[in-house]
Amino acid sequence: MKPNYSLDDMRLFWLVAQAGSFRQAAEQVGIPPSTLSRRINALEQALGLRLLHRDAHRINLTGTGQQYLQRCGPLFSELNDISGDLQAEKHEPAGLLRIAVPVNTTYRWLAGALNQFQLRYPKIDLDIRMSNWVIDVGEHAIDLAIRVGEPALQGWIARPLTNVQSLLCAGNQATQWHHIQHPSELINYPLVVSSPINVWRFEHQQRRESFDFRPQGNVRLFVDDMNIAMQAVEAGVGIGYLPRRVVQEHMQQGRLVALATDWLGPLRKTYLLYRDRDNQPLRLRLLIEYLLQAAPAEY
Repeated sequence: MKPNYSLDDMRLFWLVAQAGSFRQAAEQVGIPPSTLSRRINALEQALGLRLLHRDAHRINLTGTGQQYLQRCGPLFSELNDISGDLQAEKHEPAGLLRIAVPVNTTYRWLAGALNQFQLRYPKIDLDIRMSNWVIDVGEHAIDLAIRVGEPALQGWIARPLTNVQSLLCAGNQATQWHHIQHPSELINYPLVVSSPINVWRFEHQQRRESFDFRPQGNVRLFVDDMNIAMQAVEAGVGIGYLPRRVVQEHMQQGRLVALATDWLGPLRKTYLLYRDRDNQPLRLRLLIEYLLQAAPAEY
């Protein structure tokens, strides 16, 4: 049978029993003592049992009231603890954050930044999911995600974080490809493709021209790790379309050569994604602010 009293009435009884006074309990919940007394009367009427003995100066629990308190007391104590823990999330830098990030982003700069963040906030724990594929952020209960390119997460807030710019390159020893001047020529040569970039986009650095090339048919290696792709390009397996900052040091060392240098990939933004601008736990707000400051302009 459905009870004709509310959980809130039970909680009010628990508060009165804890305080030993209608006046003190009423002050805690911000209602008049007379209103509180009527709510307890209604609970007793619904139960058909007397829970409290009242006199002019104090209240006492009946035997039934003591039994009732013993049964419902632990419930409301636990609810109070839960409420306190949730309030602590709002005001204390502690707890677990789950983050979904691309592999190359993590290797290039994010891992070091997260290490420093945890040293600054030793009570904040991180669960990092590294993948170059789009994972289900809902299924994995992700708090914060980093995505390269235009984000497609409905209902999530996207903040620009940093940039990536790619270029064509080949191994220093692969001189047979060094003469390439235009991306359209790539159809004639072996390629190394690093996913998830399936379309190689180019912009001319002097003229307002753009060109899209979709590798197919002549792909010697398809891999979802940027460093493996770079090693294959350096070894002469094929031509790659790789982030400028990733290959910069190898080019300076003479191990890689830029091709079609008038054509570079457009700046692709990397975004920081999270669900809610308001009602964030403090640990998430701190991480968002930290990453926005720590991210390099390009990587």
